[in-house]
Amino acid sequence: MQVSEFHYDLPEELIAQRPAKVRGMSRMLTLDRSSGAFADRRFRELPGLLKPGDLLVLNDSRVIPARLYGRRLGGMTEERLAPQGVVEVLLTERLTGSSVAGREERRAEPGADGQEWNALVRPAKRAPVGETLLFFAPGSASRSAQALLRATVTGAGEFGERRLRFEPVEEFYAVLERIGHLPLPPYIHRERDVPDREEDRQRYQTVYSQPLSREDESGSAAAPTAGLHFTPEILSELRGRGVEIATLTLHVGLATFQPVRVSRTEEIRLHAECYTLSAETAAAVNRARAEKRRIVAVGTTSTRTLEHVAREAERRGAEVGQEFWAHSGSTSLFLSPGAEFKVVGGLLTNFHLPESTLLMLVSAFAGRERVLAAYAHAVQERYRFFSYGDCMLIT
Repeated sequence: MQVSEFHYDLPEELIAQRPAKVRGMSRMLTLDRSSGAFADRRFRELPGLLKPGDLLVLNDSRVIPARLYGRRLGGMTEERLAPQGVVEVLLTERLTGSSVAGREERRAEPGADGQEWNALVRPAKRAPVGETLLFFAPGSASRSAQALLRATVTGAGEFGERRLRFEPVEEFYAVLERIGHLPLPPYIHRERDVPDREEDRQRYQTVYSQPLSREDESGSAAAPTAGLHFTPEILSELRGRGVEIATLTLHVGLATFQPVRVSRTEEIRLHAECYTLSAETAAAVNRARAEKRRIVAVGTTSTRTLEHVAREAERRGAEVGQEFWAHSGSTSLFLSPGAEFKVVGGLLTNFHLPESTLLMLVSAFAGRERVLAAYAHAVQERYRFFSYGDCMLIT
């Protein structure tokens, strides 16, 4: 298929710049994928729209302050930092020793050899291989200031992709919290000197995101945005109505940020993203499948993880009832029209960019024509789009 077949016209003023005033008060467009019928609702109605026995699967990855502003050392000493050396760095994936997209990466332990990350750097020309990048406390990048983080560019790819090796520091993530900014998407506009607000720190994070652990110190470079609508009260009401809730972890990375640069969907190759499936969630999915209960994925990240594991189970010849198991891995699964959904029977998702792989996934689930018709209705009815926008429930 042509990528252009997933285009739709969106007035710029419908791109949400701030979250809903109250979490959980967003609008929600429901779409019946068997009939194509849609209806205008509110997200707070979700508990009454799901069925007792449904299994709702959430992505509990935590967004880290992955956007850094630093300076290149170049051929100068730290005492002679040049203003034209400023670079913007977006950390997209920590390299931990697992096989990612077919590559074996050595483990980078904090306090030992430092940490290694894949990143996007802008402008890329200021970060050639061998360059040293320095990161300071806000407002302290003066001649006498001490850099809180130092990183060497050890690899370069296309479109601003870089590999960075950070020098060892105590409590790397504590430093990141101090000097980093939330990686808001480029269509959310903030003042140049205030890349994120306190509101963003609270609302560009799900209420059920999990703190980083020593075993999994990575985190997401973007929010799993379908989960931003949930509140503790709505989750409690769902459980009270007999909806089972399980979580998995997929760290959102480069696959979210890189635009489609080919003309046909068959040519699309996604970057791999790392996930973890717990024993509890694996057992919950196996039970739901055995009992023929509906599994509703919250977001495209949860969907891709579930569908990837199901395909891996088939490849491994897993026994019936044991298709899902506790493990960590990575997925580059791309779902477009014609793909078979082996696990997911319902999908809660936000509205996605035109010609994006996320819109293609939703179209694979519900049908391109029906999805685009629903999007046209959402535009007409002035829904709010993208990360801070409204959502769809597709069943």
